[in-house]
Amino acid sequence: MRDAYVHGYDLREALRLQDQASTLVELLHSDTVYAAGSRVLEAGCGVGAQTVTLARNSPRARFTSIDIAASSLAEARSRTEAAGLRNVAFERADIYHLPYAPASFDHVFVCFVLEHLPRPGDALASLRQMIVPGGTITVIEGDHGSTYFHPDSAAARKAVQCQVELQRRAGGNANIGRSLYPLLCGAGYSAVSVSPRMVYVDASKPGLVDGFTRKTFTAMIAGVRSAALEAGLVEEREFDEGIRDLERTAETDGTFCYTFFKATGVRDDGV
Repeated sequence: MRDAYVHGYDLREALRLQDQASTLVELLHSDTVYAAGSRVLEAGCGVGAQTVTLARNSPRARFTSIDIAASSLAEARSRTEAAGLRNVAFERADIYHLPYAPASFDHVFVCFVLEHLPRPGDALASLRQMIVPGGTITVIEGDHGSTYFHPDSAAARKAVQCQVELQRRAGGNANIGRSLYPLLCGAGYSAVSVSPRMVYVDASKPGLVDGFTRKTFTAMIAGVRSAALEAGLVEEREFDEGIRDLERTAETDGTFCYTFFKATGVRDDGV
């Protein structure tokens, strides 16, 4: 499912994902609620950073959360059990070759997965077959090209671009958020709607300063340092300067902006 997850699967990344999920709960998930009895497929659950919120928001829906990485599934299962949630079943599966009969689910939820796939359109088409006619898909992705900050810094922008390039070389697309509308339409969904969700951070929002600017975004870029240097994308001095400048945006006179995109679509026929 994640053919080459550029961020890795270590504890540091698991913690970063949890920080991200906790910080963005209201922004990304407040309007995702499923009716009692709904069968929901969460495709690419990872370590369960989104699963806990989904299951908690819709306690009477039934979730099947899948991922290709066994270690991630184990962590996700542990998180939901610790949260006292009993409406989630975890299974190892490949998003391109799903082991379910057509129309097995009322809804599909995909968050921060398509950006890592070499064929996101094929993945969406595969998922469409799993949905009952009239059922929906919800997709959330970021777009690193939407990043801007104060004070501006060429070195910081270069460090961000290193992450974008590494993800491209791994077969993914860190700027995929802007493409959700054509991707969903191309995969056969109807009534496609896309909502941009901007994260704007300044010193008046200390929770976002720490949870998003520092622990989510800057931590993500800092995490590709070794890979960026090994690939010859940047000089060590410039990359480290870029990370310092990203950290600088979290100070009292700094600001930071990033846009996520949340899209929905409907399977409106029996094909």
